[in-house]
Amino acid sequence: MSSIHGKVRRREETFTQRPMTKIWKEKASSENPYIAEDCSCHGYNLFDLMEKRSFVDVLFLLFQGELPSVEKAQLLEQLMIALINPGPRHPATRAAMCVGVGKTDTTQILPVALTTLSGRHLGAAEIEESMRFLRKEIKNDPNLVSDTLFAEATPPTEGDWHVAPGFGCRFGGIDKLPQKQADKLSSLPAAGKCLAWGQTFAKALNNHGHGWLATGLAAAIFADLGIQPRFGPGLFQLLSAPGMLVHGMEFANKPLTALPFIKDEDYFIER
Repeated sequence: MSSIHGKVRRREETFTQRPMTKIWKEKASSENPYIAEDCSCHGYNLFDLMEKRSFVDVLFLLFQGELPSVEKAQLLEQLMIALINPGPRHPATRAAMCVGVGKTDTTQILPVALTTLSGRHLGAAEIEESMRFLRKEIKNDPNLVSDTLFAEATPPTEGDWHVAPGFGCRFGGIDKLPQKQADKLSSLPAAGKCLAWGQTFAKALNNHGHGWLATGLAAAIFADLGIQPRFGPGLFQLLSAPGMLVHGMEFANKPLTALPFIKDEDYFIER
């Protein structure tokens, strides 16, 4: 029952007796119905997948409900390698390193890093926005979109500027690594329209000191592979997790002095 403006109303809802999923089917054990003895993913037996398919194939199947073509699997796998480690300059990786060297329980290193990566700055929160931006603008001239954005937008007074979700500057300049990765991925057979549009758009942005960011590159590939925008942020976190974890574990074995200690005069507290 619920109360609205002091009046009591009965909820006219009927709850299901058990959760239903199209993704995963489990066969209960004859000895214990709470234990599964066999399972399948979107109709494919797990043991058959283990024997005959790669991890990237099954990951695609899990998200898309079908096995990928050889070309799509190649595109996704190369993106996975590109995103496997955000690098020690990334705030999320630095968070993993800090909690590692601080002797936080190792079970918490990855959750802390993923929480940091969930933010909008070079993080998962920008992925969905970037995917929707690409899907919306793909019908427009990327050079014209670039000119319009710079003509109408007001840049921040300090810090990096993302003129569009997934595109901008990093540490005041063009981030060259995602541009090189985009060039390589664009040559693959499964490279699609969003990546091609993003390439032209990024080159137009270069005239203003902006370009691809890792979030924009991931968003373009996800969109071309048919991943829905709401799935993008979680998938980006998943693919970035290995690098953050190993950096955190690396520093878990080091003394506290392995990272710089910020002097008091370098702290700024806004009042």
